[in-house]
Amino acid sequence: MWRSVASNGLSFLLVALFLLGALVLWGQNTYTTAGPLDQAICLRVEKGSDMKRVSRDLLSVRAIDNDTIFRLGADYKEKSEKLKAGSFLIPAAASMDEIAELVTRSGASTCGTEIVYRIGVTRTSVQVRELDPKTNRFDKKAEFNPADETAPEIFERAKALNDTRFRVLMAEGVTSWQVREVLMAIDRLTGDLAAVPKEGALAPDSYEIRLGETRQAVIERMQAAQDIILKNAWKNRVKDLPLKSPQEALILASIVEKETGLSNERRQVASVFINRLNRGIRLQTDPTVIYGITKGEKTLGRGLRRSELDRKTPWNTYRINGLPPTPIANPGRASIEAVLDPDDTNFIFFVADGTGGHSFAKTLKEHNANVRKWREIEAGKAQK
Repeated sequence: MWRSVASNGLSFLLVALFLLGALVLWGQNTYTTAGPLDQAICLRVEKGSDMKRVSRDLLSVRAIDNDTIFRLGADYKEKSEKLKAGSFLIPAAASMDEIAELVTRSGASTCGTEIVYRIGVTRTSVQVRELDPKTNRFDKKAEFNPADETAPEIFERAKALNDTRFRVLMAEGVTSWQVREVLMAIDRLTGDLAAVPKEGALAPDSYEIRLGETRQAVIERMQAAQDIILKNAWKNRVKDLPLKSPQEALILASIVEKETGLSNERRQVASVFINRLNRGIRLQTDPTVIYGITKGEKTLGRGLRRSELDRKTPWNTYRINGLPPTPIANPGRASIEAVLDPDDTNFIFFVADGTGGHSFAKTLKEHNANVRKWREIEAGKAQK
């Protein structure tokens, strides 16, 4: 009898071990295979949350099928104690393993609300936007000019959330003075900027900023980015350019940046200035005259006067030979690359064509004809 009991007990134990092994394999498979989510979501993990609460939230939006397996898997992989507060983009069909990795990985939130300080050439604004996980695009919720508009309530709410991300978006062609003014007005940043950064030394781009980060640290990131762009472009420059140094390339790139906002024109505009430098012809470009008046501290807001075109300043390229002494703005990568690899043309003139672009010419006769067309277009606009 005891032999029979022992035999039955052993059989039961084997069956139990088999079932346990099958259960473990099922759990592992469930944890690592694609999940049921049919479209991306933005998951918010509140400060002080734990994996139990997160697993319930995931189950409620059908991002996972089993909250217990999620918690056990996270515990087994030692993820539970690494949970981060924030908003996280969970892609469609993400496995439990992938989700656990996303919510425990070091770094900032990957979706949710952003406050963006936008530095434009003629306008500065603050924008509140949210990432739509379905399209992976940001939807603008509010925008205002802090100089003359009151911040909307949605801005104050977003600013108070612990997972809101903040960034500075710097457009091509803005001046260093404009960048300094905006950074000084952002209360998340600390420290002073005693001097305006060197013109042209900041790379137009988007920069995430952290609470308590110094303004000088943000400037140094912008400078480091521009250094890399300029170094790489200079290394890959074409031969026989009339530019003696990376600084001269930066100066010319800033002029190209201010002359055109069209990507398909930059290399053509650059070729005009390169051809003029090669032939010893003055650059004769209005943006340099404007910089000599404003020093980059404001927009002129009107047309140039004849007296201003005739007045000699270090930047007035109607009165000086060659390049001005400094850049006149912060050029983007495309303009830097354009002056170091311009189109191969014989153009030495260009003028606005009335559509936002320019008409290019090889001779003064062609140029004068283009100027007449432009003046006719402008006269037609004035009569409407």
